[in-house]
Amino acid sequence: MTFSDITLERGAADDLDMWNWWKQVVDAAANIGLDEPEFKRNADIVQQSRSGAQLRRWRIEGAWPTKFVAGDWDNEADENVIEKVTLTYDTFDLVT
Repeated sequence: MTFSDITLERGAADDLDMWNWWKQVVDAAANIGLDEPEFKRNADIVQQSRSGAQLRRWRIEGAWPTKFVAGDWDNEADENVIEKVTLTYDTFDLVT
C-alpha cells in the first residue's frame, strides 16, 4: 500500500521548526546527521471550520519532509511569503 505525499503551506513565521526538521533530513541523506528513524516524526493534521472549531483530525506516523520551499521572494510585494513543506509518511489514521 502506498500513500500520497502531503503538502502543507503557511505564511512565513519566526519559528524555524520546519526548516530545522528539513535540515536534519538533508544532513542524514548526506551521511552527516541523524539516522533515518531519528528524523521521522508523528504529527496531527487538523481540519478547522472558519470559526476555528475542529472538524477532523488525522494522525500521520513516521513522517519526514521531502521538499521545502521557502516561498517566492518579492521585495516590492506586500504579501506574506508562503512556505511549503511536502511530507511523506509511513501510515495515517483518522482520529476524530
